[in-house]
This record gives sequence, structure tokens and C-alpha cells, in this order.
Amino acid sequence: MKEKARIMDEAAMLRAIHRISHEIIEKNKGTRNVVLIGIQRRGVPLAKLLADHIGQVEGAKIPVGTLDITFYRDDLSLLAEHPVINGTDIPFNITDKDVVLVDDVLFTGRTTRAAMDAIMEVGRARTVQLAVLIDRGHRELPIRADYVGKNVPTSRSEFISVRIAPFEDENNVAVLEMKTQGEAE
Repeated sequence: MKEKARIMDEAAMLRAIHRISHEIIEKNKGTRNVVLIGIQRRGVPLAKLLADHIGQVEGAKIPVGTLDITFYRDDLSLLAEHPVINGTDIPFNITDKDVVLVDDVLFTGRTTRAAMDAIMEVGRARTVQLAVLIDRGHRELPIRADYVGKNVPTSRSEFISVRIAPFEDENNVAVLEMKTQGEAE
């Protein structure tokens, strides 16, 4: 794949995080009942960034958990014979909480559906909301994000690359496109 366009640098990512943080506070009329759960992998550092910013604004500590949806995927049989398990860690009760699921990219909606299935096994949340850094369209399920950093219309041959610490050395978002046959590596 090759980079087609850089659509967010680190500053733009932080501005989106700050805006989403304020939207979460406003929609939930504060943070008293809010918990954030990052979907493994890149949703986790995004959830931590959101919690840090919300905490600074509201003067409160926002609980953050991590959710591995591997075994809830509807394409599990299509994955590797031994899929990588990143682990779920939700060290708080979600019953009657306003759960904000956090992910990097919303595409078909299948990851979000799997995350909702996983959350339902953890407890009965009062509400489940979705925050994503990028919404790229192409939904296959009737799922919509409550909070979106940036809408990026893409073609099916494109890919959104979210680079974020601790997984990469720099924070940015780019649109990548598949190399066509005959292109040099």
C-alpha cells in the first residue's frame, strides 16, 4: 500500500479528541455516569486520551477499560488459525453506566456490532455510545457513531491508517491505496 493523502497530523488529531471530549460531556450532562471503553488495539490509546482531556475539563477521573472483540467477530473463521488475543480489562461495573465505546475507524460497522455483543456480556449499560476518530463510510450494518473526529469518504480500494503511540512513533492519519498490479514496491 502507498500513502495517498495525509488527512490528519498530530495537532488535528488532538483537536478532534478535544472536540469529541466536549461533545461527550455535553451529551451526558457531565461525567458522573460516563465510562470509556477502548476497542483493542488503537481504540485503547484514543480512549485514554479522551479520558485525560475530559478529566482536565471536568476535574474528574474517568474510568477507562479495554475490550477485545476477537471472539465476537462474525468473521472469526476467516481469521488466522490462532488469532491474536489482546485481552479485555474492564475493572469497573458498567451496569447503569453511560458506556462510550472508542475506536479508531468506523467502516462496515461489524467491529462495533461485535463490541456491543461483548459489552452485553459484561453488564447492562444504561446507554452505549460510539466515538470514532474517523468515519470512512461503507456501512454494512445500521450503525452510526455518536461522536466523529472526521468523516473521510473513501473507496473500497483505500485504507485508513491511524498511527498512534504506543504502536507507532508518530501520531497521524493517512489514506492509503492498494498498489495496482505492475507497480514497483
